[in-house]
Amino acid sequence: MERTAAGLISRAAHELGLRTDELTAEVEQRLRHELPALWEDPDVARTVAENVVEHVVAALAGLERAVEPDLIELPSADVERARVLARHGTPLSAMLRAFRLAEEIVLDRLFAELPRLSQDAEQVSAAARQLNVVSTKYVDRVSEQGVRAFQTERDRRLRWRSAMVNEASMCIGTTLDIARTTQELADFATEQFADLVTVDLLDTVLRAQDTAAGQSPLTLRRMAQGPDADAGGLQPPVRPRQLHVCPEGSPCAEALSSGRPSRQQHGRASGVPRAHSSLVVPLRARGTTLGVAEFHRYGTAKPYDDEDLLLAQEIAVRAAVAVDNARHYTHARATALTLQRSLLPREAPRQSAVDVAYRYLPAGSESGVGGDWYDVIPLSGARVALVVGDVVGHGIRAAATMGRLRTAVRTLADIDLPPDELLTHLDDVVLRLANEASSDPDTGPEADVGRDNGATCLYAVYDPVALRCTLARAGHVPPVVVVRDGTADVLELPPGPPLGRGGLPFETMEVDLPEGSLIALCTDGLIEARTPARATGEVPSAPATVTEDPAPVMPSDDSAPDIDAGLATLRQVLARPASSLEAACDSVLEALLPSRPDDDVALLLARTRSLGADRVATWELEADPAVVGRARSDVSRKLTDWGLEELAFVAELVVSELVTNAIRYGRPPIRLRLIHDRSLLCEVSDAGSTTPHLRRARVFDEGGRGLLLVAQLAGQWGTRHARRGKTVWAELSETAEFPALAFE
Repeated sequence: MERTAAGLISRAAHELGLRTDELTAEVEQRLRHELPALWEDPDVARTVAENVVEHVVAALAGLERAVEPDLIELPSADVERARVLARHGTPLSAMLRAFRLAEEIVLDRLFAELPRLSQDAEQVSAAARQLNVVSTKYVDRVSEQGVRAFQTERDRRLRWRSAMVNEASMCIGTTLDIARTTQELADFATEQFADLVTVDLLDTVLRAQDTAAGQSPLTLRRMAQGPDADAGGLQPPVRPRQLHVCPEGSPCAEALSSGRPSRQQHGRASGVPRAHSSLVVPLRARGTTLGVAEFHRYGTAKPYDDEDLLLAQEIAVRAAVAVDNARHYTHARATALTLQRSLLPREAPRQSAVDVAYRYLPAGSESGVGGDWYDVIPLSGARVALVVGDVVGHGIRAAATMGRLRTAVRTLADIDLPPDELLTHLDDVVLRLANEASSDPDTGPEADVGRDNGATCLYAVYDPVALRCTLARAGHVPPVVVVRDGTADVLELPPGPPLGRGGLPFETMEVDLPEGSLIALCTDGLIEARTPARATGEVPSAPATVTEDPAPVMPSDDSAPDIDAGLATLRQVLARPASSLEAACDSVLEALLPSRPDDDVALLLARTRSLGADRVATWELEADPAVVGRARSDVSRKLTDWGLEELAFVAELVVSELVTNAIRYGRPPIRLRLIHDRSLLCEVSDAGSTTPHLRRARVFDEGGRGLLLVAQLAGQWGTRHARRGKTVWAELSETAEFPALAFE
């Protein structure tokens, strides 16, 4: 062989090539020691080992044949192996470091061969210099090719991960329901990169409590897992909705306490022994740890790598924000519902004018609980007021405003205002609330009640003696009336402006309602619902007052609501015979509502009753003090006929005082009326407008004790005004205990 540096290198490469197995073993041992991370994953370890062997063989073959470094044929699988390393998340620096370490070992062995093959120091030195140049060019060429392939694969992985994260953002958090959001996370992960997923939330978080610092063990609730069916025997022992403890020192506990994710092997994460690789990722949002998600692989699936962990983290971050939004919404909704329930009537008050049934359903959409309300208010003269109202807006503030308006209506009803006057005063209340809200610096624009159709209301008073109903509305949906022959009609009341406009008048309408007539009052959420429940096959439940709120969803139909169509459907449903008012309520909800309404719904059905002539007695009186005694006698006889002799003495005293006041201070005509209802009602009417006032008489006053006497004898008493005149009334009960009467 020619005694040149190139020839010496060729001979050294040939000699070393005879011991390739020994050389590759030495390289592998060095790499295991210097870069242990390359040997943790079996796929990466196999790829590195194959790469070492093929590159050593290729390099020695090129040196032996004296091939130029740029022309040495690289291993055909070299590019693919670089991609494999990239897919497994191997750092680029680790790959380049492996090339340099292998180069260093091969060069050292070649340098050791050169002096053994030649005694010419100058030749050995020249060969060593040439070896350095060739090896450097070869490793640079291999590194450049590997970096290009590695970076191409990493870019592709980054694009894939970005696409996965974007897709997760669209698939997770489609509603404000916690259970559904967590299940969306589990479903997405099992479709994309996991064989089994579990999602657990801290029980304290679900119950809106702060987790005590250092609390151990932590209690979790399994919110979701996927797939739903038993995944080849890998279903974890904890079932959905079940409480379980996170053991101290477990990967789950470490993730919750530190807020850092981790990769686990051999099912250590959560009692899934056949899972060979797991990711444990905490769910954190806005500085709060909500729970933990665990992703498992088993069977032939490759173990998780750092890229998978990073993907799981990014998806978990978005899922945690969605869960936190749902958590805040759920807690705020629960608070608003609690407030709403506390402000709505628990049960209908006892009265004889109507039989009633009612429903309240909170909105099922993300807008939350609104300000719809209903009420049944007993009035004097055995009458009853039926009220339905709607406050614009949703949430706690709307519910609170509703409570204030309902209280105002009850207060105004207690003084027996006619419907139009009551709405006028209620309009002033809404304006006052609007002014208070606008002057409050902590109040958002959503609380500006009264600025833009702040509230609507329908107020109706039914008199079971006259069989007449007086109604007025303020921008509200008109009622539907069904008479006994089954005819259903919408009462075209004067519309009246919504509450909060100010300065505009309201008008009343009187209609005769025979006994057994049905009157339906509702809010617009009922008749503006877009998709009826019968189209989906779901029927809302029928509670006594308030229906539990369903999981919120966005409406699927974007068509504009048709109020006329809704009223027409309401008429059709109410015209059908129903076994009871409760059944009629259910039929209305089934026909008109989607399973999850977009707006609050209040429905009040009332079937009229009558107090016949046998329970009412009326006398027309002259404005003469002499008629007082005759009135007492007439009252006594009538009470005997009704079997109310026990009330005769007290009733005579009350009637005597009321008739005397009407004669003395009122104007004719004067009328006395007794109504035998659940209690005895005594009424004296006259054409005067002066309201009597209760006052305490002094010792030597000759008068002034009449109303004081009435107030002591009657359970309730008051004055109501009509278009012409007034009525002073007192309610007497057989079970009442009357105080001893003593006047000094």
